[in-house]
Amino acid sequence: MLKLARFLKDGIIKYGIIEGENVIEIEGSIFSSFKKTSIAHKLDSVKLLAPCEPSKIIAIGLNYKAHAAEFNKPLPEEPMIFMKPPTAVIGQGDEIIYPHHMSRRVDYEGELGVVIGKKAHMVKKEEAKDYILGYTCFNDITARDLQGKDIQYIRAKGFDTFAPMGPWIETGLNPMDVRIETYLNGEKKQDTSTHDMIFDVYHLLSFVSHVMTLFPGDVIATGTPSGIGKMEPGDRVEVRIEGIGSLVNTVNCER
Repeated sequence: MLKLARFLKDGIIKYGIIEGENVIEIEGSIFSSFKKTSIAHKLDSVKLLAPCEPSKIIAIGLNYKAHAAEFNKPLPEEPMIFMKPPTAVIGQGDEIIYPHHMSRRVDYEGELGVVIGKKAHMVKKEEAKDYILGYTCFNDITARDLQGKDIQYIRAKGFDTFAPMGPWIETGLNPMDVRIETYLNGEKKQDTSTHDMIFDVYHLLSFVSHVMTLFPGDVIATGTPSGIGKMEPGDRVEVRIEGIGSLVNTVNCER
């Protein structure tokens, strides 16, 4: 079990392993082979970045029973997929920019993110685990008013900064029954287990890989539990997942 981080130190992007309050630099690639070095940094002396650079983010709609009920929607017969662009990605502590020029309702959606570890094409469900590097916290920020207005979700889900993820990748997680919580300004808004998923992580990876090839670093955002709600500039939103950690971002106005 490793916590793999991508971080900025002295203007240089590096990768490392989180150990306590330190991050230990590695040599090599997190997607193939690597080894620890003797170079360590205090976590508070580095800037944590989004833990990977996905070529694409595949997100899943209505994948929790309680969330489907929240919207008075029938349970889907197969996963509902949409995409978020890589330009939406931000990391730990980065600002979510509220796009007032188009939207008047922006929501948080705490989710479990699956980070792909190797090229995945037409993967069988029973083999899906072998294609996963690990898991991270994900916030599927959504312009809810635009989601209801548009047929496709691309605009509502795709604004810059609408895909916070982090703080790192946990390689040893069992995704079948972990707790997901979302806090807005310290108040708990979402609290559910992945056990409530309609389609589990391995089913999702297999399904998506039969639609499109997934590459190392791509992310599947596995859907949000019930309890979604709106955010305003100045708000602080935290996605906390058992066994991973906590992803914290603030909301700011457009500049």
